[in-house]
Formats: sequence, structure tokens, C-alpha cells
Amino acid sequence: MKKINILFPIIMCTLALSSCEKFLDVKPTNSGDATVAVTTARDAEVIINGLMSRMTSSSYYGRNFLLYADAKGGDLAIASQGRGSDALYVFNHSASSNSYSGFWSQMYNCIRQINSLLENIDNIEKEGTDDDFSRYKGQALTARAMIYFDLVRLYGKPYNFDKTALGVPKITSVLAYNDQPTRASVEEIYALILEDLKAGAEFLTDYKDPEEGYLNYYANKAIQARVYLYMENYDAALAAAEEIIKSGEYKLYGNDEWVNSWRKQFGSESIFELAMYDNEGDLGTSSLGFYYMKIRARSNALGWFMASNYFLERLGEDETDVRWGVMDDDELSGNDVFPDGRKGSCYKYVGGLDGWSGSNAILPGDGKASYTAVNIKVIRLSEIYLIAAEAALNSSTPDKAKAAGYLQEIRKRAPGLEAATASNITMQMIMDERSKELFGEGQRFFDMMRWNQSITFNDDLIVPAVQIVHRDKTIDRTFYKTILPIPQDEMDANPAIANQQNPGY
Repeated sequence: MKKINILFPIIMCTLALSSCEKFLDVKPTNSGDATVAVTTARDAEVIINGLMSRMTSSSYYGRNFLLYADAKGGDLAIASQGRGSDALYVFNHSASSNSYSGFWSQMYNCIRQINSLLENIDNIEKEGTDDDFSRYKGQALTARAMIYFDLVRLYGKPYNFDKTALGVPKITSVLAYNDQPTRASVEEIYALILEDLKAGAEFLTDYKDPEEGYLNYYANKAIQARVYLYMENYDAALAAAEEIIKSGEYKLYGNDEWVNSWRKQFGSESIFELAMYDNEGDLGTSSLGFYYMKIRARSNALGWFMASNYFLERLGEDETDVRWGVMDDDELSGNDVFPDGRKGSCYKYVGGLDGWSGSNAILPGDGKASYTAVNIKVIRLSEIYLIAAEAALNSSTPDKAKAAGYLQEIRKRAPGLEAATASNITMQMIMDERSKELFGEGQRFFDMMRWNQSITFNDDLIVPAVQIVHRDKTIDRTFYKTILPIPQDEMDANPAIANQQNPGY
């Protein structure tokens, strides 16, 4: 993929987009340049379509962003090195090597497109138009907030650790060719995120019905709940989460439905789900599902990452937990250490007409011809219940009964465990439940960082153990490699940011 850093002018970016993973699905009225092409609401819709497609790139939600948080969070392990993306697990990062610069370029390309769209709409509305752009402004602002939230978690320290630390460049307008943006603080980026979310919610007030593959009002509120939780503004997080829960627009799956929910597109829990199509953007053998699928499930499956012993012990607290239904034998099953099998492979991202079958479960697939073009469930109602539980427990007026009630709605997926009540609920119970429910969904590492928890890695999963030289077996958020380096390409192109590299790199 052609690298594009945030300094290149918008026109150059647009001209390069044809070689940059099909930025737009359909060209707007006057062809590719969003700075001149958007003249109608239909054009704005096309740009939003392209943005949603762009977010399914392998450098973003299509694979690497979710893999990043799970590989680094302690719930995954690897059996050997050199297979691909194990740099995430071993923290082998520098500005010029394994920097995962695709995060930076991909997300800022999305932001560039959003800024251009918003400026176009603003100009059109000033000139006068009969078209209503509210929906697209709301979606664009919500998407920009979400992308900045993801960026600042990759490149900046946790908000509750050091919000004065450097975050990422704050860019809300189309850049001129000679602009040299510098990094804003973590606090400034969070302020922008909230500003965009609040403005976006106003524009989306009339768009509350679930929208397949798009951001609606409740997706905005769900992102607000996430952001406030990271800021430890528990009252605001609870309010946002409860607005979604009480709306009745989404419904939790019962225990008899949960496993099969992973074969569904846009199910009752999906608040924001990105569509992956078998004829567009299908990552095939580079897909997230292939990274988690056992090597024997398909003849060419990679099976590079598998559940750690620590996660399996947590899930194994109840052998009747319904979430075992998306786990199956990994490549270590049947060896001398695990002769009876090891359910370390995750099948949340395996679809297809024929589905897959293993020793533990059967998923009929999601109806697409390709079993690797599986939708990404970015925000599910289950997470909102867990946010509500955590926020209620830690709010300015803690409500253990309410926290236990929300937690139990998810905890009952393990019917063999003692029910959560006001008398026994703890933060550890919530932390464990988030691990079990959101496994493979790109949450664990970011959770551990905001909770100020140490992470111990299952480096001794096999004998001899995987050799790790870039981190200790146990780390905490003071370790400098818990945030990524600013890519060397960006520093070369932007001298103003060259002296703002993250410490240690």
C-alpha cells in the first residue's frame, strides 16, 4: 500500500487513493476529489460509504487494530515466532521497524476525508441548499471522534495516567501543503473527541433506528460511554450506557442464542458493525479469522495466535459457560503437553456458506460465499452492559445493586458461577467478565492500561519457551513500549514533529 502521511495536501491524497485500498466505493458527482465533488446529500452518502469501507482495512478494524489490543493484553499467546505480526506480542517496535505505521496513515487518511467532507458541507449550506446533510455531518463527526480515540490510545499515555503527555496531531480542517502539525496533549485530544461526539449526537437525533454498517445516534452514545469510562467520568459513562439500554433498540442474546449470534450479520446486539464483503475488501488468508483459526481447520489456515492459559483458566471457571462455543482445538491440541486437546482457537471471525465444524461447536457461517469476509462487530450491547456495571460501581454515588444487575446480565452466560449481587460484586468480577465476553474483540490491552494492571504473558506456553528480548514477562503501563513510536516516515516528512517522539524510542 502506498504510504501517505498527514502532511501531504488533500489533492495529492485524493489522487493517490486509487492505489490506496479503494477509498471510495463509488465516485461522487464530479469524480474523486472530495474537496470539489460533494454537491448533494447523495455525494455525501457516497463519501460516508467509502469511509466505512476504509475502516475495514487490514491496518484498522479489518485486522490489526483488534489484533493489537488482544496480542498485547495477556489473553493471547503464540507458539513460535516469525510467522507474522508476532512483533505485537513481543513488543518489537521502533520508529523504523515494526512501527505499524499503517495505523497512523490509515486513520489520518480517514480523518482527512472527514475534514474535507465537513468543509464541503459547510460551504454548500452557506450558499444555500434544499438537501439535509444532518445525518452525514453526524456520522462524520462521530467517526472522527472514534478515530481520534483509537489514535490517542495507540500513541498517547492513558488519560488517567498522564493526560498532559503528548497525544497525536489535532487536525480538524484540510491541511495546506506546507502545514506542519505538532502533537496535541492527550487531554486536548479527549476534549476534541467529546466535542465531536456531542455535536455529532445533535445531528443524529432523528437517526436512532439501527443502521446496518453505519453510525447512528446510539453508536455515538456507545462511543461516548467508552470515552467517559476511560476518562473515569463514571457518571457520564453510566448515563450514556443507560440511555442505550433503556431505549430498547437493541437486545441481549440469550444463552441459547449467543454462539449462533456470531454467524449473523447485524444482529440484535450490534450497535456498530462494519460490513466485510466477499467481493470487496475480503482479506482472505490475511484476515483476522485466519490469525485465530487453528492451523488444521483449513489446509492453509495460519493459527498464529491462540488463547493463553490464563484466559482459558478464567473461562474454565465454568465449563458450562456458553462462550466455550466459539472456542475449538488449537494447533497445540494433541501434542505431548495437551494430549486431550486445547480449546485455544477463537472462531468469532469465521463465516462462509458451509461454516466450520470442530470437536466443540458448529457455526453455519454468515451466509457469504467467503468464510473470511466476516463483519466486524465494533460495539455490541454486551459491552454497554459491562460499561454500565463498571460505571455504576465506581460512580460518585456507587450503586452496587445496579452494578450487579448489569453485570449479571452478562455473567449469566456462565450459569455455573455464583450470581453477581450487591453483596458480592467486585471490580475483579467485572474485569474478568470483560475478558471473557470481549475476547478477540480488541479490548483487553486498553482495559489493562486504564485499570493500571500489570500484564503477565504466557511466554512459557510451550517448551522450549518462546524467546522474548523486547519486553519482560510482566509489564505495566510505565513500560515505554506500551505506546507506539511515531513512524519514521512521518518524522522525516514533518520536521516539527521530529522532536516529539515518544520517550524511549
